[in-house]
Amino acid sequence: MYETESNRSVESADQIPADVLSAFKHHKGTVMARTVLPWSEHCTECVWPTCYTTCDLYSPREDGRCRRFADGMVRVECPEALNSYLLKIRFKRWGKLWAPANIQLHDVDKALKLENRDHRIGNTLYQISLPVSLKRTLVNKRYSYKKRVASRAKNTDRLPTSFLLECYNPETRNVRLSLTMRSLDTEVMIPFQELFDLTPGFHRIRVKIEKITRHLDVRHPFTVELIPNDEERETTLYFGLMDFVEELAETTEKSKKVKCIVWDLDNTLWDGVLVEDGASNLRLKPDVVDIIKTLDGRGILHSIASKNNQKDALQVLKQFEIDQYFLCPQISWQPKSEGIKAIAEQLNIGRDTLLFIDDTEFELEQVKSMCPDVRVLDAREYRTLLEMKEFQVPATEESKNRRQMYQVDTERQGLAATFGDDYLAFLRDCNIRLNIRPLTEQNLQRVHELTQRTNQMNFSGNRYERDILSAIIDDPFLDTYVLDCEDRFGSYGVVGFSIVDNREPRMTDLMFSCRIQSKRVEHAFLAHIISKYLTECDRDFYANYRKTSRNAPSGKVFDDFGMETISVKDGVASLVFVKDRQVPEDGIVHIVVHEQSSPTLAR
Repeated sequence: MYETESNRSVESADQIPADVLSAFKHHKGTVMARTVLPWSEHCTECVWPTCYTTCDLYSPREDGRCRRFADGMVRVECPEALNSYLLKIRFKRWGKLWAPANIQLHDVDKALKLENRDHRIGNTLYQISLPVSLKRTLVNKRYSYKKRVASRAKNTDRLPTSFLLECYNPETRNVRLSLTMRSLDTEVMIPFQELFDLTPGFHRIRVKIEKITRHLDVRHPFTVELIPNDEERETTLYFGLMDFVEELAETTEKSKKVKCIVWDLDNTLWDGVLVEDGASNLRLKPDVVDIIKTLDGRGILHSIASKNNQKDALQVLKQFEIDQYFLCPQISWQPKSEGIKAIAEQLNIGRDTLLFIDDTEFELEQVKSMCPDVRVLDAREYRTLLEMKEFQVPATEESKNRRQMYQVDTERQGLAATFGDDYLAFLRDCNIRLNIRPLTEQNLQRVHELTQRTNQMNFSGNRYERDILSAIIDDPFLDTYVLDCEDRFGSYGVVGFSIVDNREPRMTDLMFSCRIQSKRVEHAFLAHIISKYLTECDRDFYANYRKTSRNAPSGKVFDDFGMETISVKDGVASLVFVKDRQVPEDGIVHIVVHEQSSPTLAR
């Protein structure tokens, strides 16, 4: 469901290739229930309503809100799709899809009725003849009502199986799309985030609910957003389902597919016994590496359940240069059935999708006895793997990257488990990188846009026109700093701008995008810039700060650094950091300084 009351464009599905349309039909008959999230167009830099008058990118819709999708949310009729239509979105810079979310599931037929009813009401609001102001009020009230309904959805013990995203990328380039789910509880700082690299073509992305609930309590209000990352130009994407779903259990045929092969080591993966023959006398089985690599390319995962000394066995795998292919290896002297259970749990897959390979009849029988859902194979038959029907799956871009996705997620979850409520630990795991560059004619336009719209983290309140920024570039007494930021979830683009008068030295301007709020980026930059001028000038460092109700929460960064107010003139406080004090640094954000040619790394 989307903002039908604010978007009436409808296009034919003829613009979409037939094979892609067929892919959008896939889930008819397999999805039992789904949510009906009210998606809308938003801006990553929204500071409503101030930005409507200060932002050059503001383009009004009929309801007066900002148009961040070039053509709005265009409905593409597709009766074969589960929700009977697709959404064509041409994202402008800073555009994002956003929805208040819940997990209240509706049977497929009821969900479709809700969608169709919403579409009829939206069309009626557009066609009805009313004064512009009244019509605008009705449209805004209508969507506000939809958001309230979504936010107060009934609490339920019925969980969806996953969040399902169907997307067609018609571009000739890859598009990096970030998914973020964030609690409305301000005390919950850590969101759920994923980054998808969408190659040209169709994608069906399924994020298991267990993966989401490790980070987010989905039974309480939260939001979800989709943002194309680091896109300087307009980006077109087509969306089908963007909802939480409850899917049917896999069909009998599908259940025969194996998702992970669990290998024994001695006389299975290699010839010989490690503890008896020693590492130097072991030899890999013929063709076993090619088989592993081929199956890995099909998206089949590999793991290990072996009775061995873990450290020694892992070292042998590393020497054979195949250690990277094995996820969650269970190498110990415990029963192999226990290792297999641990593998299934850590990979979050069913035991009926595992195949265990061993050379010993005793071990095969022990696993069959304790894990009857797990299929087993005598190691003498390993050469038949590539021809087995369980492994006849298409090799797609997603399948080729499946192991890497699991490895990244395993690393993330392993670290996340140690975070608890430690928000700073979470930030460190995000691998935030802040690039610092001088203001140039090449980035002047982006900085101008930032200065026109930033309010919450604008510490001077200044707004610069282009000619003023051009003059600043040529002023030898003004040092400029343009900041762009990225983390493991994507790029945030240009997020900050600062000016320092190098004669005092005094920071006369500092402003940041709200996209990086609470990520300690402002702390990292302030620590870097203070240290720089204390070292170069051997003098106290000063900063101007015009405190407002909007920037007061962000202005606490100056308190965190212990900067003292020495005077106030025309509402602008003059702050000082005394040169003899130690500059506080938390090491969370990695800073890369780009000057004339080669960058230097700081932390």
